[in-house]
Amino acid sequence: MTQPTVGVAIITYRARDMLAGCLAPLLRSPLEPRILVVNSSSNDGTVETARRLGAETMVVSRAGFNHGATREAARRRLATDIVVMMTPDAHARDETFLERLVRPLVTGEAAVAYARQEAREGAGPLERFARAFNYPATSQLRGLADWPVYGSYTHFCSNSCAAWRTDALDRIGGFASTLVSEETIATARLLEIGERIAYVAEARVVHSHPTSLTGDFKRQYDIGYARAASRDLLLAREADERRGAAYLRGLIRTLAAEKPSLLPYALLHTGLRWIGYRMGMAGRRLPVAVNARLSSQDFFWRGDAMVRSGAARA
Repeated sequence: MTQPTVGVAIITYRARDMLAGCLAPLLRSPLEPRILVVNSSSNDGTVETARRLGAETMVVSRAGFNHGATREAARRRLATDIVVMMTPDAHARDETFLERLVRPLVTGEAAVAYARQEAREGAGPLERFARAFNYPATSQLRGLADWPVYGSYTHFCSNSCAAWRTDALDRIGGFASTLVSEETIATARLLEIGERIAYVAEARVVHSHPTSLTGDFKRQYDIGYARAASRDLLLAREADERRGAAYLRGLIRTLAAEKPSLLPYALLHTGLRWIGYRMGMAGRRLPVAVNARLSSQDFFWRGDAMVRSGAARA
């Protein structure tokens, strides 16, 4: 069997200091992937560093950046059989991770596979719990028939490190132009046409962020907005709140056992995230200026990306 070609698109903005750790395992991979660093017009040396390290580069305007459309342009630029989407702060544990990640696609078991994300060194209890909750130690292969078992987690995926079969993406028209959640939308569409998603726990990357009340509110606002825009696809079978409730129960149990003093902050943090999500769900009824202030992607609302995604209000 001919080994499929593999490309990696790393979506960046002001990522100069992250690139060496991200690129090193990829450059050492036996798969010899084609590596494309996509930069949304930051002037911090990201592009120059990527070229020096041996990657190809592609520059898009900040106003024109779009989570889905930019990744779609990158995958078409790569034109490989398999395309891996990454963010520069996702650092693989070793150079074998890429082979492990793409294996379910090479064998035909799945159309998309995503890696296990582990908390960074020094991460707090909330960071660690979030990673453990979403990225368990056991691999999974999920299809639409597994919905009774996994619920809305069935179409969970993260483009911080996910591999996609190009022919499968072609069947659904590629990544949609969207504020965020392009990977969730694509995965849901793939499941609807009979494809499966693989979670590869053996493909491990370090990727987590400190919690922030304002930052996490804004991120959840964006997710709520994107979920509402694709309501018929993403929410028809189950509301996100069901998994959210399971998350909260698990978080309370974990903190009660490990660090009870964090419970008040955790409840405040979770409550603000839920409020952000619910406000985002109603975002299409709000003026663009309000959306821009509440969103973590302020550039989206003043750029060409908003028009392409249909977010602009008449």
